[in-house]
Amino acid sequence: MESYNKRFTYFICFVSAMGGLLFGYDWVVIGGAKIFYEQYFGIVGNPAMQGLAMSIALAGCLIGALTAGMLADRLGRKSLLLVSAFIFATTAYGTGAFDTFTPFLVIRFLGGIAIGIASGLSPMYIAEVAPASVRGKLVSLNQLTIVVGILGAQIVNWLLVSDDTVWNIERAWRWMFWAAAFPACAFLLLALFIPESPRWLAMKGRTEKAFATLTQIGGKEYAAGEMRAFEQAEAEKQSQGGLKLLFSKPYRLVLTIGIIIAVFQQWCGTNVIFNYAQEIFQSAGYDVDNTFINIVVTGIANLIFTFVAIYTVDRLGRRALMLIGAGGLAGIYAILGLCYYMEMSGVLMVALVVFAIACYAMSLGPVTWVLLSEIFPNRVRAVAVATGTFALWVASCTLTYTFPFLNAGLGTSGTFWIYACICLAGFLFFLKKLPETKGKSLEELERELLK
Repeated sequence: MESYNKRFTYFICFVSAMGGLLFGYDWVVIGGAKIFYEQYFGIVGNPAMQGLAMSIALAGCLIGALTAGMLADRLGRKSLLLVSAFIFATTAYGTGAFDTFTPFLVIRFLGGIAIGIASGLSPMYIAEVAPASVRGKLVSLNQLTIVVGILGAQIVNWLLVSDDTVWNIERAWRWMFWAAAFPACAFLLLALFIPESPRWLAMKGRTEKAFATLTQIGGKEYAAGEMRAFEQAEAEKQSQGGLKLLFSKPYRLVLTIGIIIAVFQQWCGTNVIFNYAQEIFQSAGYDVDNTFINIVVTGIANLIFTFVAIYTVDRLGRRALMLIGAGGLAGIYAILGLCYYMEMSGVLMVALVVFAIACYAMSLGPVTWVLLSEIFPNRVRAVAVATGTFALWVASCTLTYTFPFLNAGLGTSGTFWIYACICLAGFLFFLKKLPETKGKSLEELERELLK
């Protein structure tokens, strides 16, 4: 469809994608705050408590991702977006407000639940409202806002770091978290003005409201066509499916593809650059003072090349970009590992890290969310996206947890060579199994993938 209400469609997709912005910010901000709150709470030299503070939000992510599908089917997509926005707003304030460690951990855990919900729900909502011809571009908006959130956290952390160490320990880390409250409140307010997903409304039998929303998006002819396609896909399906149906034989292939895509996005290794940037740049010969600047540089590259993904995802296609990302990272990591093995340092190392971020940002980062939001059939989409997102966060947790051990045992060179091998395996899997989904309606994809 070439003609649609761009202003309305972009507005509702952008508002939904604000969940991604808060996801990106909250996920990265703790990396800059840790050196200050660890001193404030007196946990320096206590690896168990330091690890707990860094990983407790990931535990919340797992719960949020696991329950998002069930809640999205029961409450609706819009209602759950409002819930996640409220949690983001309250935990952004609470994380910086407490003076003792235990409440800090509890709030970080609750914030992780919001991240887990938003990480799967925002792209799913966009996929269900976006016209097929621009669905890849609009779902990629979610990744763009994640990247903006990451860069925002990196810049806020950099600006709040000063030479006044006492002020940093007492106040700077608090403002790093508090800054997220402003976009969270904006998300909560704007989400009140977006419609419910027309596909969820139709599945609940509220066809008049579904038709009205589709008419706002593309006019009556478009709405009639979408409703006919939906009714045809649902003709032999009288109820929504849960986990039992999702794991049944007809859905196993598409579920396997979705889980591998989700896990690979994390295990490709790029996200350790965000979580352990200080260790990586110090291994490359940079001191602590320059680390924050280098981190901002990687964030800028991440943002720029996400725009490349938005421009190409509906032109080159999802499969091509996933192959480019997996193959490109395999080569970059192989070279990066060799440079670390040869104990090289300086600008070349930063350039290779930036190339890795750029390759990821234009491919695996955004396209993973596009594919997860569109490959699953209507009947199981919510629970399938939740399952894929849960797998993604499990992979993220294992990646984050294992990097220090790999780095200590194998060195930075050996660690990046392992990631290179994983990327090569991902490239071969995508080459053989990943279907192309660009330009097809969700109902067309369902018929093709469940043959």
